[in-house]
Amino acid sequence: MNVIEFISQPWPWYVGGPLIVLVMFGLLYFGREFGVSDTLRSTCSALGAGKYSTFFQFDWKKESWNLMFVLGGLTGGFIAATWLANPDPIALNPSTFARLESWGIAPTSGIAPESIFSFSGLMTLRGFLMIIVGGFLVGFGTRYAGGCTSGHAISGLSNLQLPSLIAVVGFFVGGLIMTFLILPSILSL
Repeated sequence: MNVIEFISQPWPWYVGGPLIVLVMFGLLYFGREFGVSDTLRSTCSALGAGKYSTFFQFDWKKESWNLMFVLGGLTGGFIAATWLANPDPIALNPSTFARLESWGIAPTSGIAPESIFSFSGLMTLRGFLMIIVGGFLVGFGTRYAGGCTSGHAISGLSNLQLPSLIAVVGFFVGGLIMTFLILPSILSL
């Protein structure tokens, strides 16, 4: 097995977990917290949004490391999708494929079903609800909860913050409600 074949396979938990721990120790050492939701605020502030709203009036240069972190994530995602992608279809339980097909979602070779997550899928009611309305609700929830799922679940919990524990419990309860009660109704549109 060559290096490309090795790194294009899913990494086991005992490799990914310690890497996350190393990142967390590095962030704690430098007095930073992990989270991506503030990147939009930093970007808007850097582009001059502080002229229009006091929310964006802060020293975004102190948070520029976060912008580099997101740029690194986007670059890594591009490299993984372009050169390291596993060509095999996603290994899902056949009952999952049957359930998706019952909602009119065709099997896909990629990670996301193209019938929803594409420009043509966006023009449908189902796609609009999933992408636009869902994106708005995620953004609102992120601001309301004071951070995103990764910020609370990774950084907040590792710092033993009670608000992060409450937020993470809320994320999971909301995810279960969405998955079992709301999503089937949206997908059957």
